[in-house]
Amino acid sequence: MASRLGLPPRKHFDYSSFMETTDAIAALTALGHAKRLAIFRLLVVAGPAGRMAGDIGDELGMPGATLSFHLKELANAGLVTAEPQGRFVCYRAAFDAMNGLIAYLTHNCCAGSADAGCAPVSGACRPGDSC
Repeated sequence: MASRLGLPPRKHFDYSSFMETTDAIAALTALGHAKRLAIFRLLVVAGPAGRMAGDIGDELGMPGATLSFHLKELANAGLVTAEPQGRFVCYRAAFDAMNGLIAYLTHNCCAGSADAGCAPVSGACRPGDSC
């Protein structure tokens, strides 16, 4: 709906509506590929500084065209951001989207269980934290 109105897509998750469920599915689909998961985890480790595209490719042994395809999929899912820096592009993990996805997945976790050990770990991952 937001894109039909010319507004930017939402990059957070809510627990109640179809659109947010669609966003969660897109994020999980993007992370469901081994190479994209490796890229995303590398960017999470890099924190707010992010990594240059070439550095990501070198670190993961991935050709530029393959890397570009996977970064595009992660960006389309709202999990990474890209910042042009001259001829190069710096990619960063979208921590708000990641934390929103975790919150979406764990919302009402174990609500039907009396087992206290079932509850999800509290607290969100922030840039610079050891998550």
